[in-house]
Parts: sequence; structure tokens; C-alpha cells
Amino acid sequence: MEKAGSFENLKIIPEKGHEQFKREPFIKSNLNLIFSFIFLLLGYFMKMEYNEEHLLTITPFLLSILIGGSKLFKTGFSNLLRLEFDMKTLMTIAILGAAAIGEWGEGATVVILFAISESLEKFSMEKARASIKGLIELTPKTAIIKTSTGEKDVDITEIQLGDVILVRPGQKIAMDGKVISGYSTVNQSSITGESIPVEKNIDDNVFAGTLNEEGVLEIEVTRESSDSTISKIIHLVEEAQAEKAPTQSFVDKFAKYYTPLIIAISFLVITIPPLFLGGEWMVSIYQGLSVLVVGCPCALVISTPISIVTAIGNAARNGVLIKGGIHLEEAGKIDAIAFDKTGTLTEGKPTVTDIEFLSKKGDSLGILGALEKLSMHPLAKAVVEKLDSENLNFYAVENFSSITGKGVNGEINGIKYYAGSPSLFSELNPNLLQSNITIINKYEQQGKSVIILGTDKEILVIVALIDRIRSTSNSALSMLSSIGINDTHMLTGDNIPTANKIASEIGISNVKAQLLPQQKLDYINTLKKTKKVAMVGDGVNDAPALATANLGIAMGGAGTDTALETASIVLIGDDLTKLPFTIKLSKKTLSIIKQNITFSLLIKLFALILVLPGWLTLWIAIFADMGATLIVTLNSLRLLGVKPEK
Repeated sequence: MEKAGSFENLKIIPEKGHEQFKREPFIKSNLNLIFSFIFLLLGYFMKMEYNEEHLLTITPFLLSILIGGSKLFKTGFSNLLRLEFDMKTLMTIAILGAAAIGEWGEGATVVILFAISESLEKFSMEKARASIKGLIELTPKTAIIKTSTGEKDVDITEIQLGDVILVRPGQKIAMDGKVISGYSTVNQSSITGESIPVEKNIDDNVFAGTLNEEGVLEIEVTRESSDSTISKIIHLVEEAQAEKAPTQSFVDKFAKYYTPLIIAISFLVITIPPLFLGGEWMVSIYQGLSVLVVGCPCALVISTPISIVTAIGNAARNGVLIKGGIHLEEAGKIDAIAFDKTGTLTEGKPTVTDIEFLSKKGDSLGILGALEKLSMHPLAKAVVEKLDSENLNFYAVENFSSITGKGVNGEINGIKYYAGSPSLFSELNPNLLQSNITIINKYEQQGKSVIILGTDKEILVIVALIDRIRSTSNSALSMLSSIGINDTHMLTGDNIPTANKIASEIGISNVKAQLLPQQKLDYINTLKKTKKVAMVGDGVNDAPALATANLGIAMGGAGTDTALETASIVLIGDDLTKLPFTIKLSKKTLSIIKQNITFSLLIKLFALILVLPGWLTLWIAIFADMGATLIVTLNSLRLLGVKPEK
């Protein structure tokens, strides 16, 4: 397959296992260019000794053209037969035309300069893609597993789910898994972009490619090597780099019409002067060939993809997964940002602070735990964790059901119980809630969430929980303001007092509380009518809103499949300060793409104007083309310098 696709530089990489990315030495990868250059110098030496029409002069120039332009001609002729006119087709026609009119030296020089340009372009794209190759090389190729007979060093492709791997201090973790023994700190910067190592205890998740710093860890493997978080990130980033951005699509369409236009101009430059203005055919043909060379859209075609690839690679190295050029461009156009509260602006790890009993009837905590154990809501999980620590026995629940956005209910010993938000009990029995409103208001004014257990006739228990604000939330909102995004919204299903308190502490300008998932979706749709809106959520509960917004941004991509699948952009390390970095990177990318396209077109226009006084030569044409390509490439690589603020 590689041989069949060699003319397109096709490279086959194993889906499982590891591909070694080895860069060939410069001399080996540019042998054709070197020999072509040697023959070019020999040709000019012979030209000084004899003349351009002498066989000893023509021969080295011809060899220079054939050796240096072999790949170019192969593609150029193939395109010509299919009537596809791209830059290689134009260059092929121009070089053969130069040889046909006896300009062997200039034809060979054009080949050399074009080959240098191609080599520089390849080097730049390799540098841009190096971030992804670096990610691939992060994961160890082998790991030590514990077996019944002792320790064994095996290839990671042979490790099965449930195997236990041993990771000593200073070693990289080879597989995604869960710590079952030991304590350590792990440097996760390669995956999440976090600069500070994270403590890992029993039951904590760890990721392949991260560095164990202090203690010995025994890790139970929870994902195969091909399904690890870093493998998914690499796969998605490679897909993103292959996906065309809107600007790239525009450039491709433009080049489709631009190239035939250049051929038409070249034809007119060749024919009009000798036919109507008394010009010489040889001079006009030479000028026409120069127009073909200067008209090659090399810089224009590369202006967008190299910028996109560089930006996406830079983002991946800094803990941000951007799933395509279209999303990268969209981030720079955002006017407003809507945030989910739980797990986004807050840590998403609520803890129980208060339990207030309002009735002595039965084992109310056992009933509460039984109901909440069947719920998937973060508050419910926090309640169960608290009650588990009390070693309580939970009851068997019958006819359990979930009430979206409000709570749960089920029958225990023939009695129907409800556990959920105050709004649930307001619907069940408004008078019942009103009689306890003072207690509820007290907790909500403290910024706490409230869960109530009861029946439709009485309230048994009121539980208060608090979810602490992320340490990065305040600084992220401040950074967003500094780059001109002040229209921020918080969308939450929590109560109004809690939402207002958190919003005021962080600096959110608009708050919508007690929203169901459908209401979040409706709110996003309303905002979209007048603004470009980004939605930031945890990728699980907010999937509809994330999918509907102009740009869906998920928190907690590390290990969260839903986040990786749902959102357009994923902040891998739960670090909100990466959001302003992403927007800044996008704006910079859009700016550089515009600079590249403008410069590419202006330099072409300037060179074409030189046709009028007859000053355009093949030398000037190729230098204009190669110079533009080089400048566009170097300008795009400036995106590697965009870094997150500390």
C-alpha cells in the first residue's frame, strides 16, 4: 500500500503498536537536490567556457533538471493528462518551456529553487506536526506486570484489561488504569497541561504517558493501549489536522479558478505582443513562462494548513484538544460564553455540610441513601459517599424512577418517598415546603445546594451540600475580560440564591438558575440569534447545549469519553485558564492566516506588474514564489510561541 501511494507520500501506521518516527538525515533526504545543484554549478562553469547552446553546457543543465525535478515532473505530467492545473503542473510547463526556448540555465535554476522551497515547506510542516509525534513517543513501549510467578516485562500490546502493572519512581505510566496500591505524585502535564504534579492514592485514575515521581504504584489496567486517553487524543488531533478549515476551503476554491486564470494570462502575454504589438516571439514566450512560475499558488495554498496544523499541535501540547480547523477558527469569533456551574465553574465534587432532621419517623438516612444510590447526579453521589462513611444500611427500593432535573422517587416498605430539590417538593405540596422555607433559605443564602427527603405529606430530612469554586475560575474570567469577552452566562439547575452567590464571587454577568437540560438548550438557541456563543460544560449533562452552541467546550477530557465525543474543544486538565489561551490562539491564527493570504496575493500581483515593462524574468518569478512561501511558513510557525498565561 505504501508503494502504491508513494507519489502521494502515503504512510501506513499500525493501529496497534508504535510507529517509530525517525527523521532522515538532511543529506539522505535531499540527495536529489544536492546532485541537481552540483550539475547546475557544472553547467554554469561550462557556460563560461563555451556557450549556452554547446552540448557540454546543455548536458549538465539537463541532468540538473531531470534529477532535481523528477518528483515534480511525475506529478506535473500526471495532472496534465487529467487536465488538473495545480502549481506542479504550472512549474512543469514553465521548466519544459524554458528548455524548449534554450534557457537551459534558468530552467535548471527554477528546478533547484523550487526543490529548496519544497524542502523548506516539508521541514516546516514536520516541525508543526512534531507536537503530535512527541505525544506518541510519550508512552512507554513496555511495562512491568505482576504475575503469579513474579514480575515480567512485556510489550504494552500484550497487556490485558485487569492486569496489574508496577510503576517505580521516575518511570512513565504505560497504560490507563486505577491505583490499587501505593501513593505517589504524578506529573500529568503531557496529557492535561497541568504544571503541578497531582497526588495519587488508591482508587485514583492515572493515564498512559504521565510520569510517576515519588512512590511505587501498582495500577490495575482499565483500558487497552489502543483505547487509552493519550491514544484518543492523538487520533482526534490527527483527524483535526486533516480536516479543512473554512478558510482552507475558500483558498482551495479560489486556487481552482486562480490557476486557469494564470494560464490564460500567460497565454495572452505570449501571443499579444508578437501578434499585435510587433514584439518578438522568444521574448514573449520567456515572459509568459515567467508568469506561469510567479503565478504558482504555493504560498497561497500553504498559508492556511500550516497555520492550522501549528496551532492545533501547540494546543494539544498545552492540554487543549481542538477537533478541527473549523472549530479553531470559530473560537476566535466568539462573542458570548455560557458556563455550566457544577463541574465547570465549581470542582464538581460536592460535600455534605449539614444534615437537619425534621422527623423521627423511621431510619430516614437509610431511606435517603437507598434512593440516592440509584441516582447518577453529582449531589446524590456526594450524599451516598457521606452515608457510606457512617456504615448505614440502605433499604431495598421498588418502582424507582428519576425526575429529570428535580430528583428521584421510589417505594420502600410500601411507602412512596421523594428525594430531590426544593422545586420538586414545591410541586408535590407547596404548603409543606413553605413551612420549612426558613431552613432552606438559610442554607441557600450560604451558597449551598439543598436536597430534601420526604413524602407528599411530610419532610423528613434536609441535607445541605457545598461545591467549591475551582481555583482557576476567577482568573479565567479575568483573562477572558482582558481579551474582550465580557458577555458571560451561568446556566445551572441549582437554586437561585446559590447560583447568584457563586456568580458574584467569580464575576459572571448573567445568571439563569433552576434550569432543566431542555431550558439550557432553549437559552443557548436564544443567544445564538444575536451572538456567536460558546457553551462550556462537563460533556455529560450538558451534551445537548454543547452540541447546539456555535462552539461546544468540554471540561475534564482526561478519561471522559463523553467529553471527547461531544465537544468541539476539550480542556483536558479541567483548567479553565486554558479557555482564554484557546481563544487567544484562535484569534492569532486567524490574524496570521489573513496576513499570509494578503501577502501571497500582493507579492504575486507585484511580480505580474513587472510584465508590463518587460522586467519579469524566471529568476525574479521563482524568487518571488519561493520567498513568499518561506515568509508565509515562518510567519505561521510564530503560533508555536503562543503560550497559556501562568
